[in-house]
Amino acid sequence: LEKIGNERRNMQGIFIENDEGAMVRPSSKKQVKEMVKMGSKVSVEATSAFGNEPDGILTKEMLETYGKILFVGPDPYRNRSFYGSISLNKKGDIRVE
Repeated sequence: LEKIGNERRNMQGIFIENDEGAMVRPSSKKQVKEMVKMGSKVSVEATSAFGNEPDGILTKEMLETYGKILFVGPDPYRNRSFYGSISLNKKGDIRVE
């Protein structure tokens, strides 16, 4: 769990679209940034048993509804090598930090 303001949020899993169109785990946050910049599909994976997280292909509408999404990779269950967040910038574009 990570605290943002007064709210606690779970770290979610993340997938990116590879060259063959399959959704795979990214190897780094840099790779996630590059894929978002290129307009490739990115999918977030809910890890909470309570169903309070978004799950599926990342869209601007998802970010408008849920706000900043925190992710961990490459695998939230076995290998937490990098962490990041996805949100909308002031222009309404998706950004990865």
